[in-house]
Amino acid sequence: MENKIVGIAICLLLISSSTTLALTPFRKNEQQTKNQFFDTTRVPLLAPKGWMKTFGGFGEDFGYSVQQTFDGGYIIAGSTHNIGIVGGDVWLIKTDINGDEMWNRTFGGTDFDYGYSVQQTSDNGYIIAGLTNYYGAGVGGDVWLIKTDSSGNKVWDKTFGGTGWDEGDSVQQTSDNGYIIAGMTFSFGAGWVDAWLIKTDENGVEQWNKTYGGEYIDIAKSVRQTTDGGYIITGETESFGSVWLIKTDNNGKEIWNKTFGGTGYDYGSCVQQTTDGGYIIAGTTDSFGAGKKDFWLIKTDGNGNKVWDKTYGGKDIDEAYFVQQTSDKGYIIAGTTRSFGAGNGDAWLVKIDADGNKIWDRTFGRKYGDFVYSIQQTSDTGFIIAGGTGSFGDVNGDVLLIKTDSQGKSKTTSLDNLWFERLFQRFPNAFPILRHLLEWESIKLSEGK
Repeated sequence: MENKIVGIAICLLLISSSTTLALTPFRKNEQQTKNQFFDTTRVPLLAPKGWMKTFGGFGEDFGYSVQQTFDGGYIIAGSTHNIGIVGGDVWLIKTDINGDEMWNRTFGGTDFDYGYSVQQTSDNGYIIAGLTNYYGAGVGGDVWLIKTDSSGNKVWDKTFGGTGWDEGDSVQQTSDNGYIIAGMTFSFGAGWVDAWLIKTDENGVEQWNKTYGGEYIDIAKSVRQTTDGGYIITGETESFGSVWLIKTDNNGKEIWNKTFGGTGYDYGSCVQQTTDGGYIIAGTTDSFGAGKKDFWLIKTDGNGNKVWDKTYGGKDIDEAYFVQQTSDKGYIIAGTTRSFGAGNGDAWLVKIDADGNKIWDRTFGRKYGDFVYSIQQTSDTGFIIAGGTGSFGDVNGDVLLIKTDSQGKSKTTSLDNLWFERLFQRFPNAFPILRHLLEWESIKLSEGK
C-alpha cells in the first residue's frame, strides 16, 4: 500500500505540474532570469498530530520508562543488547520535542544490566533504577541506582543487595531530594521473595530499607510518594492474595495493606495517588474479565478500600503495565493486547472516564510483537508512549517511542520528509488530494481497528 501511495503521489504531481505550466503565462526573459518554471512560494504542510520513532541496532533493545522533560523533549530508560559492550546495558535516550535523538548513554559491564525506571530530577539531571548483574554483591543481580547530569553523564551510582537476586523496578525523587526505590529481594525478608523498599538521600546513600511479605513470592512493582509524605506501593503477593496495595509512613512502616483478586493469577503493575486522595491501580487479571488475561483497573479510597474495578480485554491475553490520571480526571492505561490489533501482540491504549467507563482505545502494531510499558500525558494533553517493537524497527526488537494527540491518534506516515516537502512546494495543486489520501492511510497503519 505504501508503494501504491507513492505512485499515486507522483501521478498527481505530474498532472499538477502540467496544469500549472499550461495555465501560467510568463515572459521568456523573466523565466530565463528565474531559471525555473514553478512558483516557489512555500505551502503550509499538514501539521502532524503525532509521530513514531524507533531506536536500536541488530540486537534486542527495549524501552521500559518514559517521561517528558522540562524542555518539552523526552527521556527514555531501557536496555540495549546491541550498543553496549557484552550482554546488555542500561540505555538512556534523550530526544527533542519531535522525538529526534539528542544523545544516548549506556551503563553496564560485561553481564546483563537493565534500566526499568527513569525520572528527571530537580537539578535537570536524571535518576535511573534497575538491576545489574555485573556490579554489586549478588550472584544473580543487585538493585542499581544511577544518577546522571543533564547530559546523561554519570554523576554517581549505587548498588543494593545481598547474595541473591535483587532488582529495582520503580524510582521517584522524594520531597527531601532523596530517592525511593521499590522492587524485590531474594536476599532479605521473611520468605522466598519479598517486596523491597529502599530510601536514600540525595547522594544515593541508603537511609533505610524495608521488606514486606510472607512465605511465598511477594513483589513491589511501583511506588509513589503520597501527599502525607508516606508511600504507596503496588505489586503482587502469593503469600496473602493477588494484587497488593501497601501504604506506609515516611519511614516505610506499614500503615495498612489490601489485597484484590480471585482464584487466578492477578497482579498489580502501577499505582498512583488520585486527586481525591484515593489510589488507582493498573494490573492484569486471570480471575475476571473476558479472556485469558485482561487489563484490570482498581480504584480505591484513601484507606485502600475498593470503590470500583473494571476489566478491559478480549478472549486472548491482554496485560496492563501503566496507568496515569489525566487532566480531565479520567485515566489512561497502557499495555499489550493479543485480543485486538494487527499482529502477534500490539501496543494498546485505553482511555476511560473518572468512573472507569471506556471512552476510546487504540492499538499500534503490525504482524510482529509490539508492546508498551510506560505512558505519560504530555503538556499538550496528548500522550507519550515507550515500549518495544519487532514490526517497525529491527525484527529482534527496537525501542519504540510514540507520540499521540489527546485522542490517542498518531500519524506514522510523515508529510514533512524532505523530498515530499520539496515536491509540495513545487506542485501545490496536488497537495489537497494527496493530503487526504495520506491521512487515511497513516491512520490505518498506525491505529489498528
